This record gives sequence, structure tokens and C-alpha cells, in this order.
Amino acid sequence: MQTSTNRFLTTHAGSLPRSETLTALQVAQSRGEAVDATELAAAVAASTEAVIENQIAAGIDIGNNGEQARESFFTYVQHRMSGFGGTSRRPAFQDMIRYPGWIRLKIPDYQRGVSLATAPQAQGAVRYVNREPLDAELAGFADLLEQKKRADRADPFVETFVTAPSPGIIAAAMEDTFYGDLDAYIEALGVALKTEYDAIHAAGHVLQLDCPDLAMERHTYFANRSDTEFLRFADHVIASIDAALSDIPKDRVRMHVCWGNYNGPHDADVPLATILPSLIRANVGALMLSMANPRHAHEYHLLTPGNLPDGMLVVAGVIDTTTNYVEHPEVVAERLQRVSEAIGDPTRVIAGTDCGFDTAAGFRDVAEDVVWAKLRALADGAALASERLF
Repeated sequence: MQTSTNRFLTTHAGSLPRSETLTALQVAQSRGEAVDATELAAAVAASTEAVIENQIAAGIDIGNNGEQARESFFTYVQHRMSGFGGTSRRPAFQDMIRYPGWIRLKIPDYQRGVSLATAPQAQGAVRYVNREPLDAELAGFADLLEQKKRADRADPFVETFVTAPSPGIIAAAMEDTFYGDLDAYIEALGVALKTEYDAIHAAGHVLQLDCPDLAMERHTYFANRSDTEFLRFADHVIASIDAALSDIPKDRVRMHVCWGNYNGPHDADVPLATILPSLIRANVGALMLSMANPRHAHEYHLLTPGNLPDGMLVVAGVIDTTTNYVEHPEVVAERLQRVSEAIGDPTRVIAGTDCGFDTAAGFRDVAEDVVWAKLRALADGAALASERLF
């Protein structure tokens, strides 16, 4: 992973606003409606080109394709893997249950997009059987990067990354009706996902693992069970990930962990202190953590040399992805300073966002034009902090 000795590099967590055309097509496809493949491919290409341009304009150093080719950050696997069909029954988030007023206020907004609560089930053996969408996504991203490089006579980004889900989030949100054992389901998913992990690495990108399950499932899938049971799940997921990463150097992998990318109460979230000992055992080069939202902004103090392995980087979420407030650059700079002081080394810190901005087509809390303003504030704040700490 690219680091810097003279400034904070900037990145984000992956998903970026889709065009209205692409959103409509992906929502329709997710609901089982017929979608013209040529029209969808054209919409993906146009929307990907736009998010590349907007990242560059905002000052993002480590950029990606915005996940434009995918209907959501994990349900897209149904188009690449065998075994999925029907409809899952996702457990409710505990903070939502506590506040029915919040449900009445926000759920209608979320119901307009791709549903993550009613994802397909695993009804058969899960295997990676269709590489065509994966290869097309990576080739399309490469083509657009090359076009931009030729036009500007320079690489558009310092480094690129591509995301892929953890086996845990799929196992928790895409209900198992075939394996009959959560551990066996996770292991099968890990084997299948290795195809995607390896392809992303072979294409020259940093692999970002999206692992909200390692925090969020405490108040969802494991809401009525103990911390011990949840941590056993988390440790098993991490072991499955490590097996899938057997052919990828850990310094080419970053792991994103969050408590759910929605504008809710979050007062049922598991503390970072509970899960951090498990997270640091993962064979990855960087942890990407939510540190801007009001529920977890204080937990930066846990990121000490005594709590982190030597050399592990931290991609600090210093931009909240669920509010339309545009953070002041000074706020961003102060957040980066606090994280750097806790770790004791600013060269181990990358400036990032709490989560993605468009985790599923049509599922978004932040207006598109505000997204780009927030990323510009990220870059401006990183520059301020760089002047002070480097």
C-alpha cells in the first residue's frame, strides 16, 4: 500500500453516487425486471467515468471505480456465484427496534433502492461460476484509467483500490437454507471469494475487504446472543478471509469495518474496544475504521502502538457518510491530528471516510453534489494536517 513521508494521502471507502440512469436500471434488475444488457453496460461505463473525474477533481489520491458495476456492495455476488435465489429474512437492527419513530421517518427513503434486508438466500452450493462480470468490471476500470492517463500524461491516482465483501456479511445477510451450518457456509463463501480477491490483486489494485459484519452483526445477526458468540463468529470470518488471502501479500490488503452505513441512532453498536483484538489478528496491512460519526469519534484513543501491530496502517474515517453537513477542513485536520498522535506516527495514517456514499443503488443519505464537497473538504483538511505534522 502506498504511504507518504511528507503528507496525508486521501481515499474513501468505495461506493460513490451512481447516475440516475444507472440507479434505475440496477434497482429494476434487483427486483427481477428485464433490463437491456447493452444499456446497463453503457450506463456503468458512463457513471464510472464520471466518478473517476469527480474523485480527481476532489483531490482523492487513492481512488477506485466507485462500485458502479454493482447493484450493492455485496448482493451483486448473486450474479457471479451459484446457489442464490429466493428471499432472505434479515434480522432487524436493534437500534431501529428501539426507536419506531426513526423507522417511520427513514425507512420510506431506504425502500426506494436495492433492498439489503431482503437479499437472496443460499439455496444451493455456493461457487464462483461466472467471471464475466468481474473481468468486465476490472477491464472497464483499466480502460478508463488508461484513457485518463493518456489525456493528462499522468496517472490519475497515486494508487487504486477495488472492493470485495467479506464472507461474513454475505453469510449474515444472505440467509442460508442449504449448508445448515454457519461455519460451513462462511468457509464455502471464503473459497468462492478467493477468485475475486485474487483477480483484484492480479489487476494491480489494492484489495479492500468490506467487513461491516465484524461490527454491525453484533446488533443484528447476534443481537440476542453474547459477546462471546459474536466474537467467535468474527474470528471464524477472519480465519476464512486469511485463507482466501493466501496468495496476496498483506500490504496489498486493507480491511474496512463499520457499524452500518445508515443515519440511525447506533446506540446498540458494539464498542471498538470489544472487537479490536480480533481485527488486528487479520492478515491485512491496514484497518479502515469509522471515526467521524458521533457514536465512534472518541475511539481513536484505542489506536496506540500497544494495541496495533507494528507497521499496520490506519485509514481513519474523518468524514461522516450519513450526514449532509460538509465537514470544515479544520475539523478534518484535527481528527487526523488526534489519530496520528494516538498512533505516534503520521506516516501510518491515511485520510478516509467512515463508509461509502452509495452502498446500494438508490440507498443514499447524502446528496450527490454534497458528496463531492465532502471529499474536497477531506483533501483540504488533509493538506492542513500535513502542514502541521510533516
